[in-house]
Amino acid sequence: MLKQILARRVLIVLGKGGVGKTTVSAAIAKLAAASGARALVMECDTSAPLAAVFGVEPSFDPKDVAPNLSLMALDGRCALEEYLRLVVPSRMLLRAVFASRLYQLFVQAAPGLRELMMLGKIYYEAGRTAAKPPHRSVIIVDAPASGQAMSLLKMPTAARTTFADSVVGKEASNISRMLRDRRHCAIVQVTTADALSVSETIETHAELRRIHLAPVAVLFNRMVMSDFDADDVAVLANRRGPRHRKRNLEHLAELADSELRRVTEARKAIAAIRAATGGPVIELAEHRSHAGTELIDCLAADLARNGEIEVPEIHTQ
Repeated sequence: MLKQILARRVLIVLGKGGVGKTTVSAAIAKLAAASGARALVMECDTSAPLAAVFGVEPSFDPKDVAPNLSLMALDGRCALEEYLRLVVPSRMLLRAVFASRLYQLFVQAAPGLRELMMLGKIYYEAGRTAAKPPHRSVIIVDAPASGQAMSLLKMPTAARTTFADSVVGKEASNISRMLRDRRHCAIVQVTTADALSVSETIETHAELRRIHLAPVAVLFNRMVMSDFDADDVAVLANRRGPRHRKRNLEHLAELADSELRRVTEARKAIAAIRAATGGPVIELAEHRSHAGTELIDCLAADLARNGEIEVPEIHTQ
């Protein structure tokens, strides 16, 4: 399943805030790089958390952060200005446009245009990297939180209707075709066992299906793994011994029982997602003691076990 997903040219990663979407996006990129592709992560968060993880300054231009892995910030205003540089030949005129109060007001009053330009940047980079054989390239978009991401994904259809056969309308049509070309573009969702995350994942999946952008898989992050069952907990709780030791054993049994309840809830959440979406759910283990690139390594390894891909550790440049 993962090999089929990684064969796409563009992967868009969606999820509720706080589910680990950004780290999972980086793990997908690392897995793609390990499979022999050139991977580019586009992060939409203006605070650029991945740039901080990899120890680089946020950049609108792709910046190498590991072998076959690069990173860039996806910013609508920068994308618009890049587009204007392509169509306005005079640098002096361009500087005057950027400095004008009318331009500043226009950018602030047209958030939809910025969103369209963000998608246009993905479209442009996908076409540019596809034209550089023999190495396969994949773009992983760490999209905004689900609500904002839905507005982003709906924008090309709205722009195509509004602007018809104009330059903007044609660009919107190209972007819309890219998003719906399931040979080259795929959407994956990230969730956790949290009830709100599960509910939002199911609702977002239904909305995406309605606009013909159904995700190909759900990545269930922070899955609790347990090497014991309820019988083991009962044995621990009933073990005889000195009173002080008995209290310690009872406390451990309570902790173990709490962990089992978390496992049960996670299994119920996975079953609910599978029933509602009809698609695959890929489990990623919880790694409480890891952060940064170490956590990315762990999640990439979890993904690799599903795709039978060998993944080396990250060495940032």
